Amino acid sequence: MKFSEALKDGKSSEKIVLKLLQNTYPSADRIIGYNKEFDIVVPEANMTIEVKKDFKSQETGNVVIETSMNNNPSGITTTGANWWVFHTDPNKLIWITTFIIRDMIEIEGFKEVEFIGKGDTKKKKAYLVPIEILELYAKRVQAI
Repeated sequence: MKFSEALKDGKSSEKIVLKLLQNTYPSADRIIGYNKEFDIVVPEANMTIEVKKDFKSQETGNVVIETSMNNNPSGITTTGANWWVFHTDPNKLIWITTFIIRDMIEIEGFKEVEFIGKGDTKKKKAYLVPIEILELYAKRVQAI
């Protein structure tokens, strides 16, 4: 999948998360355009959210938590989000705070790996986190 296709695909997950949030927080809104720090802002709760669609995790058993792309910090390294929401299959969202993700990586001793993702042309570094471990640390696993 090309980057532009992946971006469009990821936006569909952002829309799902936004709609759910707006049931409680009507002012919640997506950030339009590129924003490296987060995807959604919730003014009423002073909350920012990064949404990650990773349906490939159904095949691999792992979610990808990126740390750099093309030798530039990205993902968990540069996030300004309080929360991350992983959309790991069409019927599930995993809600976890950025603070807990960082603790989980340290506690579990995950090591960075380097690879070129399908559809990418540049190397990325990331942690590959088993879905079941992510769910153990998550604040909420939500059926949708």
